[in-house]
Amino acid sequence: MSDLLKELYQEIILDHGNTPRNFGKCEPFNKSADGHNPLCGDKVHLTLLVDDQNIIKDIKFTGEGCAISIASTSLMTQNLKGKSLEYANNLFQDFSNLVTGSSDELQIITEEDSLYSLKGVGAFPMRVKCATLSWHAFKSAIDEK
Repeated sequence: MSDLLKELYQEIILDHGNTPRNFGKCEPFNKSADGHNPLCGDKVHLTLLVDDQNIIKDIKFTGEGCAISIASTSLMTQNLKGKSLEYANNLFQDFSNLVTGSSDELQIITEEDSLYSLKGVGAFPMRVKCATLSWHAFKSAIDEK
């Protein structure tokens, strides 16, 4: 990966970490979940509004954590808003593959996608938990009965 690309990815993470998108609470919402990483103290609360066609009409979050955790959550909400739950499940799998080093198995995420900026956390196993915290909370929210 070129130095210019690494610099761009760092800018994306810092931008979303410092100025997260979709921060707040959906009003109304019909799904929610909490995530907590006791190892580093990251916490996230997601609220979603999913319509009867299984489209994510709105998704927002509150919480606190490191730049990677907040950036990942911000990027996740941007990428999921307006998408179907089927797409969201596929993106969840792709993101998991991306940050755990299985990027050769990606189906949706490409190097041009902002989510690709988090690929580097795979080199730091403790940081993978930060990057995936909100994704697992999201999965819990949509799988709730």
